[in-house]
Amino acid sequence: MLRIRNLVIFMLLFLVLASMGLSQSTSAGFSLVGVVQDPTSAVVQGAKVVLKRAGDGPVWSTTMDLAGSFRFEKVLVGDYELKVQYEGFKTSISRIRVGSRAPAPVKIALQLANLKQQVTVSAEATEVSTDSAQNQSAVSMSGKGLEDLPVFDQDYISTMSRFLDQGAVATGGVTLVVDGVEANGPGVSPSAIQDVKINNDPYSAQYSRPGRGRIEITTNSGSPEYHGTFNFIFRDFHLNARDAFAVTRPPEQRRIYEDALSGPLGRSKTTSFLISLDRQELDQQSIVFAQGPSGPIQENVPSPQRRLFAAGRIHHNFSDTNDFWVGYSYEERYTQNQGVGGFVLPEAGSNSEFREDEITINHRAMITPKLVHQLRFLVGQYHAPVSSVNPDPKIVVLDAFTGGGAQADQLRTEHHFDMTEVLSYQQGRHQVKFGVDIPDVSRRGLDDHTNFGGTFNFSSLEDYQNHRPYSFIYQSGNGHLVFVEKVLAGFVQDEIQIRPNFTLSVGLRYYWQNYFHDDPNNFAPRLSFAYAPGKGRKTVIRGGSGFFYDRTGPGPIADTLRYNGQLLLRYVITNPGYPDPFPPAGSVASEPPGIVRLDPGLGIPYTVQFSGGVEQQVHKSTVSIMYIGSRGVGNFRSRDVNAPLPPNYDARPDSSLSQVRQIEAAGRQVSDALELSFRGDATKYFTGMAQYTLSKAYNNTSGIGSFPANMYNLSGEWGQANFDQRHRFNMLGTFTVGKLFKLGVGLSLASGAPYTVTTGRDEYHTGLGNARPPGVPRNSLQGSGSASLDLRWSHDFFLVKSKREKGPLATIALDAFNLTNRVNYVNYVGTLTSPFFGQPVASLPARRLQFGLRFRF
Repeated sequence: MLRIRNLVIFMLLFLVLASMGLSQSTSAGFSLVGVVQDPTSAVVQGAKVVLKRAGDGPVWSTTMDLAGSFRFEKVLVGDYELKVQYEGFKTSISRIRVGSRAPAPVKIALQLANLKQQVTVSAEATEVSTDSAQNQSAVSMSGKGLEDLPVFDQDYISTMSRFLDQGAVATGGVTLVVDGVEANGPGVSPSAIQDVKINNDPYSAQYSRPGRGRIEITTNSGSPEYHGTFNFIFRDFHLNARDAFAVTRPPEQRRIYEDALSGPLGRSKTTSFLISLDRQELDQQSIVFAQGPSGPIQENVPSPQRRLFAAGRIHHNFSDTNDFWVGYSYEERYTQNQGVGGFVLPEAGSNSEFREDEITINHRAMITPKLVHQLRFLVGQYHAPVSSVNPDPKIVVLDAFTGGGAQADQLRTEHHFDMTEVLSYQQGRHQVKFGVDIPDVSRRGLDDHTNFGGTFNFSSLEDYQNHRPYSFIYQSGNGHLVFVEKVLAGFVQDEIQIRPNFTLSVGLRYYWQNYFHDDPNNFAPRLSFAYAPGKGRKTVIRGGSGFFYDRTGPGPIADTLRYNGQLLLRYVITNPGYPDPFPPAGSVASEPPGIVRLDPGLGIPYTVQFSGGVEQQVHKSTVSIMYIGSRGVGNFRSRDVNAPLPPNYDARPDSSLSQVRQIEAAGRQVSDALELSFRGDATKYFTGMAQYTLSKAYNNTSGIGSFPANMYNLSGEWGQANFDQRHRFNMLGTFTVGKLFKLGVGLSLASGAPYTVTTGRDEYHTGLGNARPPGVPRNSLQGSGSASLDLRWSHDFFLVKSKREKGPLATIALDAFNLTNRVNYVNYVGTLTSPFFGQPVASLPARRLQFGLRFRF
């Protein structure tokens, strides 16, 4: 595989050098440059600019860069039409004449769209293009478009996440990119979000993950005019349906207050501010559905949450193409009875707190007409303690109930720094991006007191009643740890306009993470192309391929450092007995501890993704069909390399240690998918997007924390991936009929996910209890499918009739989630010793109604 990767790198470099040679012999012409701004003189990122020669001449298209500027090279003498499109603004069409001299820079000021034009979903124009960032398989929505859709709790990220591919997500979770930099959150409240994108430019070398594994968010800037939005969202259990696993309807209520305000700072025309606030009061309930020695346990348990987020920015325009802003954000959260629900009883819950402070600085400028620069860095810190409700030892009866205490006491702290510097250079047929990406340099602290009271694991209720646990896990020693995590990357990408109808994008990304030692090999080449045959250019053939490296995240690193056999001692004792009272610490201190280590030959896993397909423009819409394949190489998994030896599995090779968890990069994954997408106006009443995916995914690991059933025989691990769903359909859109009828629609349909049959017994004496029956592979059973229809009705009231487009506006809305109240079962039980074997023990939420009120000026 390494030889193939090196060959791909060589080919990419060859293509770059060859195409640069081609560009030196192109015909003469002038450069046409310009800048695009909104009505407040703020630059607009991501707008589509199309240049068309009068008559049936050629068409060029591009996307606005980081400074809101565009550039066309080799423009010959003649008359042209310049069209600029962006969601929420009226399309701008300008006539340009190129004479015997270079044309002056063009300044385009977009105007806000009227009400009917604002009711759209896609943030990009529904026209096919050979631009690498204009693939029609992308999901792109503006903040204004999302306001007209059914969005639960105004959580735009969760709404968009339904379009992600879980096979493209990294070990640490979905990659969130905010204004070009990886981040933990959007940094602003929902009303200050400009747009959200998924799978935009899927093979970009600027980002660590494929397009379907990342969410890109662009936030609003300040404004030289006063603008504000206030939202109030309310839900109450009297309007909801009863959960299928609850005896009574849980007495829940949610209140969300959210706003964003921007305007000039004093009387300045170049300095402005943006303030956003989000307060959530969630009086929700967790549903316990379990079985104890005395019979079924069903109850509703209060799990209140409180969240406050506040952010402020100062924005300054040095010129039309040079701006700077600095921002501060504060977030605090508090949750009671965390973890309660399902099999977990109230006594095994915990309380958690979280506080985070961040400062962000962003500068972008057009240094020369050909060179654009953006620098953004972030510094922050957080403090997150967790405390158990009950200090008693934890009792786990597999897939029956979890009681005792949570044994979850710990404190996590972090001081982090993120930075991205991107330079964009355009010369001839080349648009080159290169820069440095530092997604994480952090000092992390951990005070781990989990399991200081111990956890007893039982295979069945019968074993619990007879005091026969199969394992006892206990920790002692020094749980204090401080370490530094560093993740660095560099990239270069060249988008080459080989011909007006053929674009080639080549890129290379280098990745480095401390605690790993294969740095010289971590090159990730990327390649994509787009070709529009014919004169009309209504069809685009698009394809690409790329390498994408994974990251462990901080958790596994902390495991290897604190579980070293000296700092924090972790004991895994099999068949320990169940004395009463519980054993003191001294009774297990004589047992051998376990450790966590990295495989000595561990490299960083990577995924090779490749795709190809066709996009077709149909009137005001586009349709696309795309094949996407991916191959995971060296996926993360864990294995106990000191597990008891076969055939009797009664003695560990090294008796001085118990479990030796070795983190390996030895798994693999194969997935193939056929994706059909639609974007645009289906009728004159409906605008939106729909996506159907037919896929299959197989692997032999469920992630970095998963263990095989038999440490010495991995043949049964190959099977369906946990996230494998053969059919998926998602749709978001709006119906508009007349002035009073505006309806947002969200529809999700999916096949069931697989689950695994286990015996519930510790057949191999590892303390894990994940053994499977002989000959039964992983994920051999299938759960049921799901279907959910969400609707949003809203109506706008203009408070000043003489200013219908620019005056204050009030909106009332009613959302219904899972309108048909379909019971969508999840969490199927595969443990043979469980009283619930083969049954689901939870469901997705029943029908919920949400009332919303918005005021905007």
